Amino acid sequence: MLGALGLFALLDANSKLLSGSYQVPQVVLIRHIAMLALLFSARALRPGLGGPLGTAHPALHLLRAAAMLGSALGFFLALREIPMAEGYLVYFTAPFITMGLAALLLREGPPRAAWLWCAVGFLGVLVAMAPGLQAGGSLAAYGFAFMGTCCYAVVLTINRWLRNEPGTARLILWSALPGGLVLLPFAWTGWIPPAGAIDWLALAANGILAGGATICLAGAFRHASVAKLAPLEFSALIWAMVLDVGIWGHWPNVATLAGAAIVVGACIMSQRVARD
Repeated sequence: MLGALGLFALLDANSKLLSGSYQVPQVVLIRHIAMLALLFSARALRPGLGGPLGTAHPALHLLRAAAMLGSALGFFLALREIPMAEGYLVYFTAPFITMGLAALLLREGPPRAAWLWCAVGFLGVLVAMAPGLQAGGSLAAYGFAFMGTCCYAVVLTINRWLRNEPGTARLILWSALPGGLVLLPFAWTGWIPPAGAIDWLALAANGILAGGATICLAGAFRHASVAKLAPLEFSALIWAMVLDVGIWGHWPNVATLAGAAIVVGACIMSQRVARD
């Protein structure tokens, strides 16, 4: 789960960098093409790698593909206008939404302590982010961030629902192919030729990051419940801090470090509760 969150953070940062030059359908389409190219290249070298491509639950996979597409579009459009910190503050409502969906659809009723530590983690995010929030983005940007968050929560819930279906190849195929077909006409009409090899690599890197995150998420929800994994979402704050320093030179202040300490503590305690 932690690996998936790190890959998603890198994906968001890379998409934010690309958003100044390319339209969202093109960026996400190339991501899906790269995922499919990696999948079939790997299976050509090692036939059957990742398990079968067929599924006994096509409707769930198509719903998951639609939710993944909605999440990608939502976060891309949001982070094009607002800083990652502000987008992530909206995103940190995902653990609450995910646990609610798990209780409603999967009958995985999380213990009260799990809700408590989710609330503590969210408090840590507020402590860390509030002093630096400028609230300068449009309402539409925050709306897109919330749309992406809700779609992401649906993806996590379906991952848990499909936990008994072995193999990862079908996850990549059923995520990338339907989304790519939907995006193709929109990307074609607004296509902007990439400026050079660096831009092509940056666009293709999104596919590697998204594919790796998809596999990590599937593995996480195959082995643990939503109540145990959802509070770990707040650890994305650490990734956001590292990326802010490494890419944009934004060093954390005292409030950010204090909030990060609260988040880490809440994650640790949530895991202890889940084990008990």
